[in-house]
This record gives sequence, C-alpha cells and structure tokens, in this order.
Amino acid sequence: MSSENKSKIPNSLNEHWMPFTSNKDFKARPRLITEAKGCYLKNHEGQTMIDASSGLFCNPLGHGRKEIIDAITNQLNTLDYCQPFQQGFGGSFDLATKISKHTPGNINKMFYTICGSTAVETAIKIAIAYHKARGHGHRYRFVGRERAYHGMNIGATSVGGMINNVKTFASVLMPGVLHMRHTHLPEHKFISGQPETGAELADDLERICTNFGAENIAACIVEPVAGSTGTLVPPKGYLQRLREICDKHGILLIFDEVITGWGRMGSPFGAQEFGVTPDMMTMAKATTNGISPMGVVACKDEIYDTIMDGSPKGTIELFHGYTYSGIPISVAAALAVQDIFEKEDIFNRAKELAPYFQEGLFSLKDIDVVDNIRGYGMMGGIDIKTDGRPGKAGLATFKHCYDAGVNFKATGDCLIIAPMFICEKKHIDEIIEKLRTGITNYAKSKKN
Repeated sequence: MSSENKSKIPNSLNEHWMPFTSNKDFKARPRLITEAKGCYLKNHEGQTMIDASSGLFCNPLGHGRKEIIDAITNQLNTLDYCQPFQQGFGGSFDLATKISKHTPGNINKMFYTICGSTAVETAIKIAIAYHKARGHGHRYRFVGRERAYHGMNIGATSVGGMINNVKTFASVLMPGVLHMRHTHLPEHKFISGQPETGAELADDLERICTNFGAENIAACIVEPVAGSTGTLVPPKGYLQRLREICDKHGILLIFDEVITGWGRMGSPFGAQEFGVTPDMMTMAKATTNGISPMGVVACKDEIYDTIMDGSPKGTIELFHGYTYSGIPISVAAALAVQDIFEKEDIFNRAKELAPYFQEGLFSLKDIDVVDNIRGYGMMGGIDIKTDGRPGKAGLATFKHCYDAGVNFKATGDCLIIAPMFICEKKHIDEIIEKLRTGITNYAKSKKN
C-alpha cells in the first residue's frame, strides 16, 4: 500500500469495537469507505465499487441525494431539535399523513422510533398495551420464526430466530417467546419468486395455539420476506394462512417491513405485494434513504383507539418513547424521500427493473461454489457452499468480490444482493459481472 493510502487510515484502529464484524480480520486489512455518490462507493485505496446492497437496504435512491441533503440543511437552520414529549413540530404530523397513504387498509397511526430494532421493541410494547386495554392482560406470549432477524434489542432478539443472536444472550431474553419453523425447504432451491410448496408451515402457529393456549398469545411477528438470513421468500398461501389463524384466535399479526418496505418487493410494502394486511408494520432503513436514523411503527386505527379509550383523559396513554422519536432532521429527510418516491415513480421503477435483476442473479448458478440462489423483486440471496466453519466461505467470497469492485452484505455463507432502485440495466450488468468475477476468484483460491 502506498504511503498516500496509508495516510487515509486512522492512527489507531484499536479503540473502535465494530458491530457484526470480525474485528481481527478487518483490522488486519482495513476496508474503509471514504466517498459515496449515486450507485458507487470509493474506499481508502482509491478503488471505486458498485453498491450492490443499497448500503444495508438503506439507500435505494442512491447516495448523496441533493434533495435530501438540502432538506436536512434547511431544517437544521430552522429547528435542529425539540423534545418529543408533550410537544411536537408540524413536520412529524405531515410525515405521518404521507406514510399512511402508502400503508394498506386502515393502518393509519404512526409511532416514531430510532431504527428497526427499536421499532420492533415498540411494536411488542404496543401489542401488550393493546391487549391490557381490552382486559386481556394475560396475553403475554409472542411467536416469532426461526431464521428471522428483527433487531438487537432484548425484545427484538427474543422474537428473532437467528441462532448466534439468540444463543449468546439466551439468559436475558423475554420469557414466553415461541418460534415457528422457517420456510426454507430443501425443494426450494434456485427459485425466483414464491415457492409453490410450504404453505402448511404456517400451521405451526395453530399448533402453538393448541399447545400453549391461544388466549395467552399477544402477537405473531414475521418478515414478509426474511431478509437478513438471505431472502427467504414465503411460499404461496403462507402469509394468508398466518392471517387466518391470527384472526381466528384474536392474535395480532405484525409484519417487520424494515427491509421489505418502501418498494423493495415492487409494491410500497410486502403487505400489498403478497395481499395480506397485518395489524402493525415496522419500517426503518429506506424511510430516510439511510441518511438519518428513523424507525416507524404503523398501527391499525383500532389498536390506537383501544389504547386511547382505555386511559383516563389527560394521562399518558403509552409510557414509551425515545429522545430521538421523530426528530426534525430525520423527519425532514423522510419527507424529502417521500417527494422523490412520488416524483420519480420509484416503486414502479423497482417493479419494472426486478425481472432483469432476477435474470442476472440466477445466471450465476453455473458457478460450482454456488449452492443456491433465491430472489424476489429487487432482493436476492446467493448461498456459497460451506467450507468447514459456518461463515468462513461467505467472508472469503465477500472479500474477493470487494476486490473485484462490488460491495454488499454477507450473512454467514449467504451473499445478500439488493440493488438500488435508481439503477439502470447497465448497473445491474456491472453488479452481476463483478459478482461472477469475485465468486469465481474465490472458487479458484480454494483449488490453489
């Protein structure tokens, strides 16, 4: 490495404990991102890379959008912060109205949080508060799903089902949480779109109701498409069956739309794409195009009304919130994002580009180290054949792809690909070409 490039590395890498990172591996060979514009990133070595995962599903509108930067700047020059308890500012109400135009059915009430994790935590509390307001305080159990990721707070980790997240913190997780099986079946290999088989897995919820008492269950939470585990698309009829069982037993159905929300599936949310309306939805990431942290819990009117009506006038109805709930700069970013969604017809753009992306993605199945590919909309997962220790092959492939000029997130041995919605076909071609180079180089390294 040249002395010029070395000078771009901080004097010390020791003090920063990096999240979800092999710290020792990273610090042996740093990968520092220094610039971002449009579909591209630049690292400290001067290499330009195409962003194949929209940041972390956060930046579907591209990096460095002037409209969003200007909106935040103007907001900072007017009102930088106001505490959100017992007061507010107009922008947060305007944003709630705009979001409600995209949510399905009568999901019209928005509670602001900081991120996806805190949105899930908030949804759990709202579910408990709702049932208590109905006189059903005995409903304390929650049902999640294996291989699900809902965040890293205690509640979010509890309802999640990714093994390493759960087993490390098992001693402090919520009691009474149960998990359905995941929907990834052996016959679901190399399928783009929804699998034809597997809807019966939703009956796990019915069995849980029988074994543990439906009257004790507050809510069932699932991702419409399990994202962080590598794009597990729901079998046809699966989500519909969950809805039926929840309705039958008075259980709230929560969709975690932190990844699937805001056009990733082709529709505004996975709820519309799959034709199932939940009782609550969580969102984050693309809500501000990743520029400022924000999460949202969207609730049906009757949930809000029940909690409001169950509290005496003049009292705080829900003892919950955050210092940064709906702060002005995040709201300003989200409002600018809403304008871009509308002006550029973003959701239709994503839907039209998705078939081309899926075709390119599945063209990689001929590489011998590729074990499986799944995809839906502008989202896909590529499983790399495990090489002994879980995650070893995924990290090695990620590094080869990084060197080839394509950046994304790898979870375990799965490469998670989620292009930006502003992409053109040439950008998709570049992503696929560089993925092929990187994965092939990893395969060659194994033979050497």
